[in-house]
Formats: sequence, C-alpha cells, structure tokens
Amino acid sequence: MPTVKVSDINIYYEIHGEGEALVLIQGFGGSSGQWYREIPGLSREYRVVAFDNRGTGRSDKPDIPYTMEMMAQDIAGLLEAIGIDAAHIYGVSMGGMIAQEFALRYPERVLSLVLGCTLCGGTHAIMPDGEVMTVLFDMERMKRLTPEEGARELLPFLCSQEFIDNNPDIVEQWIAKAVEYVTPLHGYQRQAEAMMFHDTYDRLPQIKAPTLVISGTADRLVPFENSRVLTSRIPNAELVSLENAGHGFFGAEEELNKAVLDFLRRHPRPS
Repeated sequence: MPTVKVSDINIYYEIHGEGEALVLIQGFGGSSGQWYREIPGLSREYRVVAFDNRGTGRSDKPDIPYTMEMMAQDIAGLLEAIGIDAAHIYGVSMGGMIAQEFALRYPERVLSLVLGCTLCGGTHAIMPDGEVMTVLFDMERMKRLTPEEGARELLPFLCSQEFIDNNPDIVEQWIAKAVEYVTPLHGYQRQAEAMMFHDTYDRLPQIKAPTLVISGTADRLVPFENSRVLTSRIPNAELVSLENAGHGFFGAEEELNKAVLDFLRRHPRPS
C-alpha cells in the first residue's frame, strides 16, 4: 500500500502501466478506487498514477480548511516524491477543478490537460438544481445516512433510471467501490468549502497546455454548459460531448476512454 509524505499529510497512490505519466484526480468525496472503469484501458498505453485526495480514501484527512491551491500542491509534492517531472493531468468534477489550479500554478509540469464534467466556479458557473445541491452538500442529511444509503441516493443523479434497471451488476460494483473507503463527514465538508471558493474564470486564458474538455450532455450535477464556458476561455481547448451521458459517464466508458486516448496520443511529450 504505497503512501508518501507530502507537506502535512500522507498520500496514498497507485501506479499502473508504463509510458508517459498520466495523473488521475478524482472528484468530491471519491477515492482512487473509483477509477476502476478507466484504469485498465488507460494503463495499456500510459503510466497511470491514481491517488486519494486529502480527506478521502487512504490518504490523511486533517480537519482543517482545504483550498484548491492546497490540493494542487499535494499533487506537485506527490509527483516530486515519486520522481515524475511532468505528466498528463486528467481530473473529473472536483478533480477537474484541482486540475485547472495545477495547470495554472505548475504549467511546466503539465504535458496535456483533460477536464471531465467540471466547471470554472464563481459567478460564471452554471449551478445544478436545488435537489442536487441538497443531495451533495446537506451535511445534516449525510449524518443520518449510512455510506451505502448515501451512495444509492446519489446514483440516480449520476445516470438514468433505465441504466440502473438494466445494469444491476455495474450498479452494485459501483456501490461497492463507493463505500470501500468511507469519506468522513469532515472530509466532505472541507472539500465542499474548497469547491465553494474555486474560481478560475479570469485565469483560464493563461493555461498553455493542450486541453480536452469532456462532459455528458445529461449531466445533472455539473450541467454541460459549464464545459462550453471552459472551452471558450482556455486557448485552443477541444470540447467532446457524450450524448445522454450523466455525471458518472455510466454506459459511456468506452466512448470516454477512446476520446481521452485519442487526445493524449496527439499530444505526446516533446522529444
């Protein structure tokens, strides 16, 4: 179980495959294990680094204020500790917010940037409806639910009821991964605070790395229009829309991995 000390915390990480480094940054309350649907395909061509953000999984979970800058610094420290000077950076949801901050603060360490189902924050973000906000951020409600109950309540916001009904094996596997390493309530709270203050809109034109923005058109948690905002602000960014896919990309994994791999292959490390 590899961990490394970075600043004030121990970070859990895994490495899969060989080749150019590809760092995967998970979303709100998620652990590295939830990349299980993407890692097999990506690691056939890349040295995939998956890790647990502070507050989640097997990394430390200090009950102190978190910021996107802090979590970007965690990644910089992790890469330095494991001897990677530059990598492709791929973040989803909150992980996409961290990825934006990393690309802005450490441009020399970013070979390319993939932003999945994420947003710029601030007044230019398109927010989800009130029901979604309650499911995600009502901490008093979270206290009353078991981890499995919380995961099952979130699932209909990630994919369609038709998908849930027709794919019970996939659903149960996702539930198992979601509750494998439980994020404590304060971990959710601290990550939520970091997201609340995330706002890169004015700085996005400073991103120099080749950038792919990818999102599902049926995303209820981070509405698809957020991806259009990111694409309009990041120089030469490409936008890929996954038709009828929700926030979890359920049922669209093959299309997702194909789009990401096609993009990464076109942006190899300069020789």
